[in-house]
Amino acid sequence: MNTINITNFNFPNQTDFYKGKVRDVYSFEGLLVMVASDRISAFDVVLPRAIPYKGQVLNQIAEHFLNATRDVVPNWLVATPDPNVSVGLKCETFPVEMVVRGYLAGHAWRTYKSGLRVLCGVTLPEGLKENDKLPTPIITPTTKAHEGHDEDISREEIISQGLVSEEEYAQLEKYTLALFAKGTEMAAQQGLILVDTKYEFGKKDNQITLIDEIHTPDSSRYFYSEGYSERQEKGESQKQLSKEFVREWLIDNGFQGQEGQSIPTMSDEWINQISERYIELFEKVSGKKFIKAIDIDVLKRVETNINNYLASNQ
Repeated sequence: MNTINITNFNFPNQTDFYKGKVRDVYSFEGLLVMVASDRISAFDVVLPRAIPYKGQVLNQIAEHFLNATRDVVPNWLVATPDPNVSVGLKCETFPVEMVVRGYLAGHAWRTYKSGLRVLCGVTLPEGLKENDKLPTPIITPTTKAHEGHDEDISREEIISQGLVSEEEYAQLEKYTLALFAKGTEMAAQQGLILVDTKYEFGKKDNQITLIDEIHTPDSSRYFYSEGYSERQEKGESQKQLSKEFVREWLIDNGFQGQEGQSIPTMSDEWINQISERYIELFEKVSGKKFIKAIDIDVLKRVETNINNYLASNQ
C-alpha cells in the first residue's frame, strides 16, 4: 500500500521541522503544517509498519471534532488542504496533557487492578470492575514527553513545579470537562460511549487554545452503547473502538514497550485489520462515509497540496 511513513519536504519560508510519533510538523511564521502520517505507536513506541489510511482517518476525525467544538474553546485549526494535512496557528504549548476518564479502562484499570487507589492525585472508590462507569469524570494529567514515556502527574505537582499556573490550570480543567461533555454527547448520538480521551492546549496571543487532535482513536477510547450494561453484568469484555486492541495484541505477544522487549512481527493480514478498524471508527464516530484518498504517489499529492496552500496564503 502507498502509505505515508516518513516525509522529508522542504517548503519555501519553512522555519523548522519536528517529527512526532505520528505527525510530521513543518513550522512557518505563525503557522504549523501538520502531516498525519500512517505511522502507529503504542506504549510510546512507533511500530515498524505503517497502517493504510490511518493518517487520513486521524486527520479527518480531528477536523470533524475541532469544527464541532469551536463554541466550547478556541482551537488552532485554520485549514485542511489535504486529507492528511492540517494547517493551524502556532501556539506556545502547555507541557501537560489533560487526560479525562469517564470509565475505569486501559491504564486506569491496570493501575487499579495492581491495588493502587490513587491515580494522579485522584482517589478512586473501592469495589469497581474493569470498564465500570466512574461516579464523575476524572482528570488524570500526564507530562508531555517529546521522547519516551509520558508520566502521570497530579494537579498539585503541576502547579507546584510551575508547569502551569494555578489560574490557567483551573481554566484547562474547565475546558477539558466541557470538551469531554460535548464529546460524550456527540458519541451518544452515534450509539457510542466516550470512555476516555486526552486534550492538549497552548496559548496564542495570551488566549488558551485547543491544539493537536481530539476524539480520534489514537487519543480516545469508545465503547458501543448497545449491550454495554449486559456485558458489564456478565463480566464480559466491552465491544470497543479504539487503539486498545493494538495494545492488547502487543501485550499478548510479549511487548509493552519495556527495555529488552522485541516488537512482534505484524503480518499483512494484521495490518489490514488495523486499517479496517480505523476506517470503521471514522464512520461510526463521525456518521460520515469514509472516502479513501487513493493516489499512486501519496507523498507527491501531499507536497503539492501544501505548496498550493502556502502559495495562496502567504
